[in-house]
Amino acid sequence: MENKYVDFICDEHLISCISNLHKAYSKAKNNISKNNFYSNKVDTIKLTFDSKFNDIDEESLVQSEILRQIDKSINNSIGTFHEQILGGIKGFEIGNLSGFDIKANDDSLFADIKNKHNTMNSSSAESLFQKLKSYADGYKKAKCYWVQILAKGSFDELWKGEINGKEYSHSRVYKISGDRFYALLSGQQDALSQLYKALPKAIKDYLNAMEQNTIVTENSAIDEIKIEIKESKRSILDQITFENYSYYLGFDKL
Repeated sequence: MENKYVDFICDEHLISCISNLHKAYSKAKNNISKNNFYSNKVDTIKLTFDSKFNDIDEESLVQSEILRQIDKSINNSIGTFHEQILGGIKGFEIGNLSGFDIKANDDSLFADIKNKHNTMNSSSAESLFQKLKSYADGYKKAKCYWVQILAKGSFDELWKGEINGKEYSHSRVYKISGDRFYALLSGQQDALSQLYKALPKAIKDYLNAMEQNTIVTENSAIDEIKIEIKESKRSILDQITFENYSYYLGFDKL
C-alpha cells in the first residue's frame, strides 16, 4: 500500500510522532502556572525596557514572556520528534536514554541529534566528541555522527578541529547536516524535504481525527497574577517583581 505522506516511513508512524509532539505542546502550555513561571526568576528590569522601548502593554509583554518559556520547552521536544521519525526508518532504532539518540540495528551507525547547530558550548562539544569516539572505538565498523538538523550548510564530513585547546579527530566520527542524515538513513536524497512538505497535511489529518471536544487548558499564570493585582493594586510588572524579589532591599515596598 502506497504511503500517503512520505516514502521512507509508514503513515501510522508519522502520525504517531505528530501525536507525541502535540502532547508535548499541550503539556508545555498547561504547565505554566504562576509558580512555574516564577521558577527561573523573571527579569522584570528587562521587561520594563521591553515595555517602554517597544511600546508594549504589560499584559501582552508578560504573555510573550510566558510563550517564550513554552517555546524553550518545545525546542527540546522538536529534537525528540526528529529522533522518533528517524527511528521509524527500517534498520534503525532510537536510543531511549541509552547514551545515543539513533543507532543502526547492526551497530554500524550511532548518532547524537541536536536540533540546532549552536546548542552546545565548548565543554558540551568536547563531551559529545568523546562519547561518539567511545562508540567508534567500541564498534570497529561503526560510523558515529553529530547530527545538526538545522545546520548552517549541507555537509557530511569528518568532525575534527580544536575544542578547548585540544586537537580532536577520529577516522569514523563525523558531523552531518539534517538533510544529509535523513538522506543517509532513508536512502532518499529529498527525505527531509518530503517531511517538510507533508507536515501541513499530516498535522491537519491528525487534528481532524482528534475528538472535537478535547479541551486544552491554557497556561494559568497570567490569570493568577491578575487575581493578585486586584487586591494589591500594583501593576502587573510590579506584582511580578514583588513576588520574585520581595527579599531584595527596598523591593518589599512595591
